[in-house]
Amino acid sequence: MHGEFKVPGGKLVVVDLEVLDGRITGFRLAGDFFLEPDEALQAIDASIVGLPADADPRVYAAAVQAALPPDATLLGFSPESVATAIRRALKKATSWNDYEWQLVHPGPLSPHMHLALDQVLAEEVGAGRRKPTLRIWEWDEPAIVIGSFQSVKNEVDPENAKKYGFDVVRRISGGGAMFMDAGAVVTYSLYAPGDLVQGMSFADSYAFFDDWVLVALRSLGIEASYQPLNDITSPTGKIGGAAQKRLGNGAVLHHVTMSYDMDSDKMVQVLRIGREKMSDKGTKSANKRVDPLRSQTGLSRAEIIGRMLATFRSLHGLHDDLITPDEYAAAEKLVTEKFGTEEWLYRVP
Repeated sequence: MHGEFKVPGGKLVVVDLEVLDGRITGFRLAGDFFLEPDEALQAIDASIVGLPADADPRVYAAAVQAALPPDATLLGFSPESVATAIRRALKKATSWNDYEWQLVHPGPLSPHMHLALDQVLAEEVGAGRRKPTLRIWEWDEPAIVIGSFQSVKNEVDPENAKKYGFDVVRRISGGGAMFMDAGAVVTYSLYAPGDLVQGMSFADSYAFFDDWVLVALRSLGIEASYQPLNDITSPTGKIGGAAQKRLGNGAVLHHVTMSYDMDSDKMVQVLRIGREKMSDKGTKSANKRVDPLRSQTGLSRAEIIGRMLATFRSLHGLHDDLITPDEYAAAEKLVTEKFGTEEWLYRVP
């Protein structure tokens, strides 16, 4: 069995192993990480041999840690990342390059349509009718997109939302509210088979899905990093946040919104939770907590998206594609029956 895990912001960890009578044997660790002294590699290999194949991953991590010499140095990986690679091997996980990734980047759509497409395209990937896909969002109207489990009245100031023309919509993933002014954020969705993150914890999968965008941002001169559970940040402030939904048919929806040119003062008038976060941290202005991409790069939104797509293409391959008429029709039906209804929006009042 073979398993790989690219440590977000770190190195590739690769394991090969066999299972005999329910226990791991023939274990070999490899990768482009740094490890001193040399003998530590053999110590790690020996520590895993004989362990149960159905053990909790913490057992594998603890075994690796206990086997390390006192003077061992690990750079680019950790005992926990070895455990994740083992889990992926045992569950026969796939990798990015096992798939032909598709790109869909349609013109502006309504907020309701974007959310419906997230569900439809993820379902299509899970059913095997669509290849794994990256979608870039475009829209020309402002919206507040709240998480699946958030309360409308707790999150949004209705008077200010109406004043500034913000429609309020609810997505199928959890997490916090997305302040999406027209043309002022960069949003993308990934629709992937569950096998891609097989054996990973939810926390690991968040960072795993967005490692490519950190590479893209760093190529633009941004010191981007991932802050668990779901934030993309830099030394000067938060850039964006991610959310995920695992579908029953095996697909994973992972989407991210990053600030491009956010009006933070308007944000805290429209979002109630924004005021709470400012108060908790003794911050009078949200401008000190959000660092848009434009201020860090001086580039247009289109140029930043172009660099992101070029990075994904170079790392994992990417083929231009279109949303099919049947997929649009299914999404329109969902807008009518679900995402555009009061019942869905106020399912958590």
